[in-house]
Parts: sequence; C-alpha cells; structure tokens
Amino acid sequence: MDQALDDTPRRRLSLSDQLDCVPVYVVWELTLACNLKCIHCGSRAGHRRARELTTDECIDVIRQLAELGTREISIIGGEAFIRRDWLTIIRAISDHGIDCTMQSGAYKLSSSMLRSAADAGLLGLGVSIDGPEALHDRLRGVRGSYREALRVLDDCRQIGLTASVNTQITASVMPDLPQVMETIIAAGAKYWQVQLTVAMGNAVDHDDILLQPYDLATLMPLLAELHLKGRAHDLVLLPGNNIGYFGPHEVLWRGPDRGYYSGCPAGQNVIGLEADGTVKGCPSLATDRYGAGDVRSTSIAELWQSHPALQFNRARGTDDLWGFCRDCYYAEACRGGCTWTADSLLGRRGNNPYCHHRVLTLAERGIRERIVKVEDAPALPFATGRFALIEEPLPREPTPEARCT
Repeated sequence: MDQALDDTPRRRLSLSDQLDCVPVYVVWELTLACNLKCIHCGSRAGHRRARELTTDECIDVIRQLAELGTREISIIGGEAFIRRDWLTIIRAISDHGIDCTMQSGAYKLSSSMLRSAADAGLLGLGVSIDGPEALHDRLRGVRGSYREALRVLDDCRQIGLTASVNTQITASVMPDLPQVMETIIAAGAKYWQVQLTVAMGNAVDHDDILLQPYDLATLMPLLAELHLKGRAHDLVLLPGNNIGYFGPHEVLWRGPDRGYYSGCPAGQNVIGLEADGTVKGCPSLATDRYGAGDVRSTSIAELWQSHPALQFNRARGTDDLWGFCRDCYYAEACRGGCTWTADSLLGRRGNNPYCHHRVLTLAERGIRERIVKVEDAPALPFATGRFALIEEPLPREPTPEARCT
C-alpha cells in the first residue's frame, strides 16, 4: 500500500491521530481500467470494475472523508486518468481542503493533461519505474512505457509539480538498482519509494520475479548504500511498508526522527478504497478477506468505527503471530510486519519471512528460508495463491582452493 511522497508534512501523524485512529491518508483506486499489462500487478488491472462509483458518488465519498479528518488522498488505478471525470475528482478533493497526489504508470499521460491536473489541485505525481528500459517495458507489458515514464517526469519538472518514483523490487531488478537511482536523480525526482513485489494477482502467475527471503541479505546493504548516495543528490529513498524490519540499516530510513517500524498501519490511519466503493484498511489487502463493505450501503464513518475488517490492527497484540515471528524479540513492536506480504504469501497474517532481522538471525544458525508456489491465484483482482515456506541449510561459501579449481 505503500506510496511515495511519504514525508509530506500534512500526512505526518500526530499523537492524537494515532490515539483516535484518524484516517489521515486514503489510497483510492478510481478505476481498475489500465493501459499497461504489468506482470506483477496484484489487482490484475486492465478492465474497469462493474458498477464503479459515479462522479456524484465520488464527490460524496470525498465529503465523508473530509468529515473524518482525512488530509491526503492519493488516487491510483488501474490508471486514474482513464476515468473521464478524474480532473473533477481532483478538484473536489482540493476544494474540500484535502491534499491530492497521484500514482501512475504514466503511459500516455500528456503534458497538457498533467498541467490540467495541476491546475485542478494535484500536488504531486508518483511515477513507476521498475528497472532499465528493457526490464521496465517487459515488466509493464508495453514497449515504450519506460520512455513515457521519463517524459512525464520531465514534464513534472517543467510544470513545477513535485515528482517521485516508485519501484517494485523484483528478483531481476536488484543488480540494476544503482542504475535506476542514477536515472531518477537525472530526472529530477525528489523521492524514491521502493517496495518488494508481493505474491498477489499477476505476480503469482509469474512467481519467478519474486525475491526469495534470503535475498534480503544482499538487498538491504545495497539499499542502505543507495540511501546514503541519494542524500548527496537531494533524493530521499523511502522504504515501503514491506521492506526492512530491525536490521542494522533500519535507522537510516525509519529512525531516529521518523521512528522505528511500529507494525502494519492498515485500518489505523489508512483507508483503501476500490473503484466500486469497497472499503479496506489497506488498498493492497486481499478483498475477499479484508473488504469491509461498500460506501453505497453504509457510510464510511460507520464502517471505519465498527467493521472488524478495519478494526483488526487497532488493539492488536501478538496473539495472532506464529512461526518465527511468534517468539521474535521485536514481536510486540513489529507484530509480524506487513499484513499484505504475509497474508498474500501464506494465507494468514502474523508470520513474515521478508524480514531483514529474521534473515540475519537464521543465517547465524546456518539456515535460510525459500518460498515455493503450491497453488495458483484465481483470475480475480487482489487474488492470492498459496506458497510453501521451506527451511533449508544455508549454502556454504566455496573455499579459496575450490574457487581456484
């Protein structure tokens, strides 16, 4: 669920926001229609949903969110600008005193459309770049999508719109992350948010793109190095909610000024909205397990205050933790990390193998974990399959003599 522009002041949580569970930040899928064919897309975007909200219904949703204290809405898709009324929705968000940002694949987003969005009240745009040109275009399923993304970043710079970049970390992109960062710096983006690709939707069909948990032993030191290099070029590298957890580099991006990771925020200060009005505590969670009804039948305030699917994190302790996470030293603070990652992978939250502390601890014991797909995902948005988690001996490094033979 994790979007860039994560450090904007109005979105920063106060103590009262946290105590009162104010839905400060909303991620809103305006439509599931999309002009890309991403092989890692968890929502299997492409065609619009049946019965997507009308313009009037969208404006009423904005009114309800404003009354609940929402301060930022990030519009997504699919591809948000495919909706004909997207500018009307942006303007309504701004008119209600709520900051509006947008996340986009940027394919066919013209400079005139972007300027119109800025005039309507759009404050920032997050553009997806998932690797060098050939890899990006393969992952996004459309040739030319990489060059379009760079063009839109340049348009943002000319218009004066704050630009950020989002990158899905797949197994293929890891060696190319330094090159991706150089591209982002040259494009003038101010924020770079990275997140692990999760075993949901299309990514289950293409499970070879998923990182293995043990890959974090290589990834995390690399991200720490890139974070420090980025600072020298006024680029802030931000970790998604499913990256990190209490390893030696955590202080770089989550502490001390921003605080250490404190568990999944779904349903505490975050709302996810689907285009048909379905409400979730996080936009990325599986709808069949975490959908909390829809805005056509029940007010957002009533759902927010009472529905179990939005309440599960608010008084959550460690009772639902299992596996390694159950007895972890950081269990009470972390509560199993990203709900989306663990639940999508294993069908149950509370045991997340994509944890740097966990990978390092197991390595000290001579062990690593590997995921293996055992069940495909249905051909539905936000559908999950099933993976087995296998524990195996950590491969030994070859001896100097062996390297020479």
